[in-house]
Amino acid sequence: MRIHKDNKTYRTGLIEINTDAAETRQKQGAERPITINKVSKTTRSRRQNSDLDATQMYLSEIGFSPLLSAEEEVHFARLARQGDEAGRKRMIESNLRLVVKISRRYLNRGLSLLDLVEEGNLGLIRAVEKFDPERGFRFSTYATWWIRQTIERAIMNQTRTIRLPIHVVKELNGYLRAEREMTQKLDHMPSPEEMAEALDKPVSEAKRLCGLKDRVGSVDVPLAQDSDQVLLDTIADSNALNPSDILQGEDLSSNIDEWLDELSAKQREVVVRRFGLRGHESATLEEVGREIGLTRERVRQIQVEALKSMRVLFEENGLSATSLFADSFS
Repeated sequence: MRIHKDNKTYRTGLIEINTDAAETRQKQGAERPITINKVSKTTRSRRQNSDLDATQMYLSEIGFSPLLSAEEEVHFARLARQGDEAGRKRMIESNLRLVVKISRRYLNRGLSLLDLVEEGNLGLIRAVEKFDPERGFRFSTYATWWIRQTIERAIMNQTRTIRLPIHVVKELNGYLRAEREMTQKLDHMPSPEEMAEALDKPVSEAKRLCGLKDRVGSVDVPLAQDSDQVLLDTIADSNALNPSDILQGEDLSSNIDEWLDELSAKQREVVVRRFGLRGHESATLEEVGREIGLTRERVRQIQVEALKSMRVLFEENGLSATSLFADSFS
């Protein structure tokens, strides 16, 4: 392990932690985590090929950093607050195992253990900067909050297409913890009602939190590694017409066209103009009257006679004329 005092860079095993970058990004409230530079050129390939090996190497290396006693903790924390880099370094390296311990609680949330540890290390750095040893409590208690905050924010930002507010993430994490405990206790996935009872919340709130577990996936993801077909190609269009409905509609239109020929010429002319059939635009009674030279009342009478005749044809074929000519049978 080594220290670069000019830029406050600490080497801890497989990673280097740049504390200036951490401080800057914390102040800016950056949504993405700061980059933790890999020391070894082969680390990237090692992580891609065997995350387990890289994790074991990291855990082995940080195991050489001894834990601090309460007195040592106060001593080095005071040095760190005074700007002493050696004290700052000792506080960080002596608590790296705390980060790993907390990170393990967040496994299977979309980030690998090493990624969780990297994020937790940023929280540890922030905790060292903020810790006041004169208040009388242990550093691990104080640091745990900062470590969890950075890890939860990273999970929120990196694993979700739709990002949730941090307070909602906390609610969701509490729900997930309770769900895991209930699953072990009941030996089955708890229902919303069981979760509501365990959390002492309304069932509607339990259902809301349960819904937040769902992740948004891309419809452009390939169905297989060697396939050009994507998920979108297999999803039905909810706005598309059902083929059977289209056929029924075409058959009905054809039947109506035939039934119109059974009306008198005057009745047929009123109906097609009134309801926009056979290429006509639908028109009011007055408009139809002006077009064919009849009064509004006479057009209405002809319409009533025509629709009575068509109703008989519709009912004989098991159809409802009212659904097609609404408000015209009054």
